[in-house]
Amino acid sequence: MTKAAVAEPIRPAATTVLLRRTPDGPQVLMGQRGAGAAFMPSKYVFPGGGVDPADHRPLAPGLLAQPCIARLGQHLPTPAPSPAALAAAALRELQEETGLTLIPAPEGEDTPALRFIFRAITPPGRSRRFDARFFLIEADRIAGDPEDFSAASDELSHLHWIGTGEARALDLPFITEVVLAEITAFAAGHPDEGTPFFDNSGPIPTFRRLR
Repeated sequence: MTKAAVAEPIRPAATTVLLRRTPDGPQVLMGQRGAGAAFMPSKYVFPGGGVDPADHRPLAPGLLAQPCIARLGQHLPTPAPSPAALAAAALRELQEETGLTLIPAPEGEDTPALRFIFRAITPPGRSRRFDARFFLIEADRIAGDPEDFSAASDELSHLHWIGTGEARALDLPFITEVVLAEITAFAAGHPDEGTPFFDNSGPIPTFRRLR
């Protein structure tokens, strides 16, 4: 008798999308995963990864607006990381994988640094499964030279800024292509219709917008 397959656990994760606005159009920062990576080998992705225990901390001032906090609290499994933990994970992964950090929030700054723009749960059958929240950061919130990746780990190679249209010619995961479309719409000033959520946690894939 064969043993029943053990379902791959779904790990909470956070991804950071850096957006740079140029005269030639919006650009994003992407890197390539290693060919031997267990999850999405050789794919071009945004910096990100799983939430770690050290990420569970109070929310730093100026990181998230209340509407984003409310959307991050919808359709959650039990247990689930707090919005603060997800924001901390996004910034930690950004620093680890690119070497880039945020500038300290100026006193009286009322524009949050992170914007919750997308959520997706990896479908069943993958080698790894994540409940990933994508956070957008404008490049002018980055400290120092946004082209300096000298402090980055070796998890992503070929780190570079690329136009959102040009990025679609790279070897991308399907969900990254969808996120690029959302970023392009956001950069063009389209109205906020809610945060897209591709929910593959159950037997039937579900798409909804978190409002």
